[in-house]
Amino acid sequence: MRIVRALGVALLALGWAAAPAAADSPSPAPSQDGATPVQAGTSFRTAAEFDQGRTATADASAGDYLYWSFPADAGQRPTVRATVKLPQTHAAETWQLDVYDGLRRRQACQYGSQTRTAAADAATLELACTLRTVRAWSEPWANDPLPGTYYIRLTAVGLPTTDLGLPVGAEVRVEAKEIGGAAAVDGSLAEPLVPGAAVKSEEDDEDSAVLSSIEPEDGWASGWWSDRWVWTAVGGALAALAGIGGYALTRGAGRPTGV
Repeated sequence: MRIVRALGVALLALGWAAAPAAADSPSPAPSQDGATPVQAGTSFRTAAEFDQGRTATADASAGDYLYWSFPADAGQRPTVRATVKLPQTHAAETWQLDVYDGLRRRQACQYGSQTRTAAADAATLELACTLRTVRAWSEPWANDPLPGTYYIRLTAVGLPTTDLGLPVGAEVRVEAKEIGGAAAVDGSLAEPLVPGAAVKSEEDDEDSAVLSSIEPEDGWASGWWSDRWVWTAVGGALAALAGIGGYALTRGAGRPTGV
């Protein structure tokens, strides 16, 4: 019975360790030392980089294509929010928010108002897009979101000719929720999908990739660890405890004495 009590104490300790790991929690905010862009790019190659948890801003003209980029790691479910500040006088306008992964594949939104129309003379317009959970690895034929750089494109898709060139402002913010072991897969990418991952530096003799300057605060995940390992250990402890308890109940009082 001392063995049973010892296993029970170990099981409680594993349960306490697993509880916070399994809960969904927002990603930690980036360091306050990170830069926040005040202008947007005009293409994928010139997209303005910023970290999750920060708000990027830009001044532009109606009809421009605005691009930003941010890092997203395995196990995260990013939500992109955009606010368009419209001119004082304008006609009805339709704006659209698109998100692309590191392979520049357009990613579908699980939910959120990705395309909206602003009424005439409305002051602001808000858009949102919540992506699917980023996977550490996927089949080549699949369109699953993978770790790496993600691109945001904000533009007006239904714009009257009279509104072309009018000054507008934009704010973009990205926040992600950590999903944990529920999104874990067996496998990981050799490198995150970031710009320049397959380009070699001419000045560096070492065989290393030239990567984008943005990455998650704690670095890119290795892809093998998740809280699923904790629950596997808890399941093993439960099985061992059940086996010992069953043996203790069925073994009886021992060997019978001789007559």
